[in-house]
Amino acid sequence: MTIYLADDDEDDRIFFRDAFSDIPSDSEISEFTNGVALLKALHDASELPDVIFLDLNMPLMDGFECLADIRDIKKFSKIPVIIYSTSFHKKEVERLQEMGATKYLKKPSSFNQLKTLLNKSLQDVKALQSSKKDTSEQSFLVE
Repeated sequence: MTIYLADDDEDDRIFFRDAFSDIPSDSEISEFTNGVALLKALHDASELPDVIFLDLNMPLMDGFECLADIRDIKKFSKIPVIIYSTSFHKKEVERLQEMGATKYLKKPSSFNQLKTLLNKSLQDVKALQSSKKDTSEQSFLVE
């Protein structure tokens, strides 16, 4: 599974990467520090990622703008996008769901909780890919 992670916080990217290394999966993670770099990588990619984890608060292009661009470009529109952020406002979560985010994953404070949430998110993405089900059948908010 190919995973793209866009997050400007280096510590959060390390935390994410370390959690994934503890999850049994055949995953490759590419990391980006902002939405501009993520979109450039998507445009340049010979093969699109299986899932994108997207932080909201980033320089140059935030997660809202990046998600809107991803959903506006036909060849990217079906890539599952999981919002991965410490920001948690009910109206923002609702807006992101309306914009086409697949899930909203609130960044946890514990490493074990992060592993559990990432593992669950990957299982959901794999289920979507294998069944081609609509994402509306799954819980949007993952805490």
